[in-house]
Formats: sequence, structure tokens, C-alpha cells
Amino acid sequence: MVAVAEAGFRVLASDSRGYGLSDPPLEPEKASFGDLIEDLGALLDALGIDKVFLVAKDFGAFPAYLFSLLHQKRVQGIVTFNLPHRSPTHPIKYHEHLPEGFYISRWKEPGRAEADFGRLDAKTVVRNIYILFSRSEIPIATENQEIMDIVDPSTPLPSWFTEGDLEEYGSMYQKSGFRTALQVPYRALKEDLGIADFIVKVPALLVMGEKDYVLKFPGMDEYIRSGKVKEFVPQLEIVYSPEGTHFIQEQSPDEVNQLILNFLKKHI
Repeated sequence: MVAVAEAGFRVLASDSRGYGLSDPPLEPEKASFGDLIEDLGALLDALGIDKVFLVAKDFGAFPAYLFSLLHQKRVQGIVTFNLPHRSPTHPIKYHEHLPEGFYISRWKEPGRAEADFGRLDAKTVVRNIYILFSRSEIPIATENQEIMDIVDPSTPLPSWFTEGDLEEYGSMYQKSGFRTALQVPYRALKEDLGIADFIVKVPALLVMGEKDYVLKFPGMDEYIRSGKVKEFVPQLEIVYSPEGTHFIQEQSPDEVNQLILNFLKKHI
């Protein structure tokens, strides 16, 4: 945000419903991607902003691309990290090819992750997720193991993630809890927003870390490298970071800032 603002852009970041300092939904189990899209539109309306670039990380790619499909005239371009746009007409059914202990499969199950996380304080949950997701292997638990148990408590944090970072993030989740974060995305993935045309018609940039475990989801790497993704995002530019992991924006902020700025200046 600082780098982009210093380059002369106005930068906004919202705590989505149930995250950070935003209040959780009254019924977290009914939270949806539609809520995030609606909130984004309302935020832009409230601030009198007609058109924006959207920058999103991980599952944030879903509402970013969906917002552009529903409100194309309001989107100048999209930058996403770690996940490409996917159309329901070409699903990547990686769940079918991974064991039962695959973390997404586990977290889709109501109550399973809540019980797993509930044994620990919020700071430890965040710590374990950063350790797990910064590796190049897909987080998969054994049959009689929970996801949080994959991490050895003595495992150090990634070098680029400080104890101060952990303290700050842990305090945010201590306030918000994890109920909404588990509902969206993991339990809202099949939501129907009434979109008929899933071809994104604005410029886009996808940044993937070569060491991001997401590339090992069955079918994902081929979908991106083969260019199949460009059938749904014709104006897509793809950049691979050789050392990048799932948290590339924290791991390599200077590299990421420059990629974002180059894209913004190219499409302003």
C-alpha cells in the first residue's frame, strides 16, 4: 500500500466481514462471496469512486474476478497472487485426486477445523498456518491427524515473518475468530451468482511463486503454463517468481511492489 501510494495512487484496503476490525456477520455460516462483492461495490459508492484496479491474494482472486464480471465498467485491471481465474465451465477437480486429509477438504467440513483450531490460541493457529503454507508441499494430514498437528511446535517461523507480525495477526484473529474465514472461502466455493459469461474482459496480471504448493494441486500447473487460463482471461500476463512461496507478497515485498506498479502504470 505504501509503495503504491507513494507512486501517486489512492490505495484502499478493507477488512472483509468477519476479518480484522470488521464485525462478523450475524450468521457466519451463511457468509458468502456475494457478501464480499456487495461490500466492495458499497465501499466504492460510499467513497465516490467510479473505477479501480483490484489487487488480490489467494482466495481474494475469486471476489476480484467475480466483481469484474458483474461490474466490468468499474474495473481498470486486476492483479492476483497465487490463484488464477477459473471458470465453472472448466473446473480443476483437484480434490478428487488428493487424500482425505487435504486441508481444503478438511476445512470444508463444518465443525472439523473449528474443533482443531479451538485447541489452540489464535496466535498459534496463525503461526502454524504460516509455517504450513510457506512450504512447497500441499498440507495433507494423515487419517488420524488434524491439520494443526502437522506442524511441530519447535518449527521456526519463515525468515521473512517476524514475531511482531505474528503478534499483530494473532491479535486480529483473537478478535474476529475463524468462523467467517472458514466459511468464506472453503464452504462457499459452489456459490451461484447468476453469471453467464465467465470471460474476464479487463487487463490482468497473475503472479505465481515457483515454490508455491498451489502449483502442485492436480491440474493447476498445467492450467496456467499451457495457457488454458488465457481462454478465460485473454488479456492476462503471467509472472513466475523463482523463489516465491504462497506468501510471496510478504516474502518478497520489493519484487511484488514493482510488479504491481509496472502493471498499474501500463494500464492507467
